[in-house]
Amino acid sequence: MKTTIKTGPSAATLRFGRLLPWPHESTKMTAWVVSMLLIGYGSTRASEQIGDSTQFYIPSNPNYTIVDSVRDSLRFTLYHTLKPDDRGHLVSISSFVDPEANVMGWHDFGNLEGPGWAANAVGGAWEIYRWGKFLNRPDWQTKALQILDHVLDCGFLDEQTGMIRGYRETTTGKFCLNYKHNSDWFCPGSMAKIAYQLLIFADDLPQNDPRRARMRNMCVRAAAWIDKNVEPVPNGWFPRRTTPDGKVWRMSPDGGQDRFWQSSADGLFILQLDAALTDRKLADYRASVRQKADVFIREGGIFGSINHDTYDPHENVAYSVAFRTLLLASRVLKDEKIRRFAYDKCLAGLDQFKMCEDRNGVATKGLLYMEKSWDTAYLWENAEAALALFEAAADVKRQNANRARQFELDGLTILRAIAKHHYGPYGFLTEGVDWNDHVGQQHHINQAKYGAIRYTEPFLNNQHIAEPTLFYLERLARKQTLAAATLWLDAESNIISTSAPGNSR
Repeated sequence: MKTTIKTGPSAATLRFGRLLPWPHESTKMTAWVVSMLLIGYGSTRASEQIGDSTQFYIPSNPNYTIVDSVRDSLRFTLYHTLKPDDRGHLVSISSFVDPEANVMGWHDFGNLEGPGWAANAVGGAWEIYRWGKFLNRPDWQTKALQILDHVLDCGFLDEQTGMIRGYRETTTGKFCLNYKHNSDWFCPGSMAKIAYQLLIFADDLPQNDPRRARMRNMCVRAAAWIDKNVEPVPNGWFPRRTTPDGKVWRMSPDGGQDRFWQSSADGLFILQLDAALTDRKLADYRASVRQKADVFIREGGIFGSINHDTYDPHENVAYSVAFRTLLLASRVLKDEKIRRFAYDKCLAGLDQFKMCEDRNGVATKGLLYMEKSWDTAYLWENAEAALALFEAAADVKRQNANRARQFELDGLTILRAIAKHHYGPYGFLTEGVDWNDHVGQQHHINQAKYGAIRYTEPFLNNQHIAEPTLFYLERLARKQTLAAATLWLDAESNIISTSAPGNSR
């Protein structure tokens, strides 16, 4: 979601390094970590920078790591943007808040919550659940399940038909299909994304958890609803929006004609869901996955805006989602042609959005701007780019270590750049860095002419860094055990996380 009024980051006048101590967490570095730093861990050498990543690259900050950044974002969500309901669930107070977690009721998203698009309750809960496990915080996992149960039990899902309603008004309790608070239209790609999030969340639940089968069944039905009801479009792709019964809706949310009605990358989420269900043998969409992948490649890529309120033929997050989706499709279909297109067109396409310098006095180096028509650096999109780069690194690491290292460094650079944009006392991460005053300085931190936007989406822009960072820790970081404690080291041997027996990290 974007601040759709004139608003970019000052050099972070409110930026903090480490925020307040975590509950039950000591802020002191143990002696063995200090000794590791003294004997040379964490050094970053210019010679380790590769190719044209050099200008884009920024080094690690040992005083505020990418893991510190994630923990602050999660702390903001967990302790400042949730409230209990009368059924024992946790519910988001808003999908658009300021650094003090005040609800921005003037905005379309201010009085909405749920699993849809930037409200993102299922995706956010899944990230919290997985980080609760990694950090040895069972209380976080409990909270994540309370968020999930709100989505499962409170009217968002039609488990008979597979239809998903993305939003609920926090002020009235009314359900709606889109962020404009009505049900005239919805985005089937975004519905598929919710189903995909339910699917991957189910993967992480214990086998005996009754939610697991329920969530998987819902995903199968959601995919079947889309397959049966969503009307085809002339180019063979998916419509960006449809009516509630699946008929093509060509208009924009504000009522004008949307020229990307059949060329939005939001349709990639349908392809992703179908490929993921096929991969798990919960359904067989091989024919559909192949047909849609062929359409995507024949068109030279479909990179029109994924975000529901933007209109550009080339949006950075479209390239990231395309890479991740086509890589999965290539594995399901065992098709090297699809895999090559994912790397050569989709992942390589991210280079056009790189910012290799700080602009207008704002910390932008290492970030990607969103698109030419709206050049703010929004942070859920940047986090998705980091995830795509890390998935690429994991994919090629055995065959080409140098190439994998370049992908790692680019992904790390993005997360390090994002970490510079937390503001206020609670861990808030801005929704975006508006270095060019696209949305108006009245919407910036401290009303700076160029600066970070003073609002965020708690479950998405604020915390989507959680997914690529945990992927990195689990799949790419080097683990080393010293003095009965574990270090996680990045590609440059910087310590990014530590743990000791009996303690939460």
